[in-house]
Amino acid sequence: SSAGCGAAGSSGASGEGCFPQKGGREEAGIPSLFCFPSWKGVAGCCAKTTTAPLDRVKILLQAHNHHYKHLGVFSTLCAVPKKEGYLGLYKGNGAMMIRIFPYGAIQFMAFDQYKKVIKKQLGISGHVHRLMAGSMAGITAVICTYPLDMVRVRLAFQVKGEHKYMGIIHAFKMIYTKEGGFSGFYRGLMPTVVGMAPYAGFSFFTFGTLKSIGLAQAPNLLGRPSLDNPDVLVLKTHVNLLCGGIAGAIAQTISYPLDVTRRRMQLGAVLPDSEKCLTMVQTLKYVYQQHGIRRGLYRGLSLNYIRCIPSQAVAFTTYELMKQFLHLN
Repeated sequence: SSAGCGAAGSSGASGEGCFPQKGGREEAGIPSLFCFPSWKGVAGCCAKTTTAPLDRVKILLQAHNHHYKHLGVFSTLCAVPKKEGYLGLYKGNGAMMIRIFPYGAIQFMAFDQYKKVIKKQLGISGHVHRLMAGSMAGITAVICTYPLDMVRVRLAFQVKGEHKYMGIIHAFKMIYTKEGGFSGFYRGLMPTVVGMAPYAGFSFFTFGTLKSIGLAQAPNLLGRPSLDNPDVLVLKTHVNLLCGGIAGAIAQTISYPLDVTRRRMQLGAVLPDSEKCLTMVQTLKYVYQQHGIRRGLYRGLSLNYIRCIPSQAVAFTTYELMKQFLHLN
């Protein structure tokens, strides 16, 4: 899943210690919440809340749930409320909300820290260090929160009247006891990690690049003074939204086949063809041979564009606004 992404190449430096720095001095005022990084998960939570129904439909389509496999994206969006009620669009949403807050917090915090380390220790800066830091931040967040993603997918794939799991805790217990203990929560981790590198990397990279180019080429048209530091230019809100959406769309297109592979492997024993989807390569081959590219490896991509563009736009914009509110520019 795509989970929420942060802004790459954010203008202004976050300070050392617990306070933002300016000219080598600690500024008075609000302490930098890099010391309390969970606030950054707010951006991811805001973004995911708006797209939860689309997430559920995407999971149903990616793994070809037999109740909806003959339908397209919009037909499924209409069919789910008819069959399962409107709350059916939010199956798995509880686990997603529990997961997305630490996921967003870890990713945003890790990006800032990796960016500093890469620049300081390796001497790499510019586009390359944003791409590297974004990839590493995405992988870190995924590994830390993967068991919750596994449970969320299992709950979201269930259809009314065929429930195997009664809730989040029950799903944890069932997976642990029936699927090999702790390792059962990490089915599909390989395509997840492989897919997150280009997804998170290109997402941070694209946003940071668009932001840098926009402020350099058309500062008066696209930029405005930061609320917390008039000497620093930031993108106007509508431009932030646009750049975030473009970044999300490009990243989704590159990594989407691996997202389909991940979902198939995560669902494991609940799929009738699970024995043919045990490894990443095996699953990619099976999906391609059975369903082809458009209806297999890229099934649900159009919905993912609808889902990821507002999600990424809100996440990047929220992150940029909160940096200004907390005087981090």
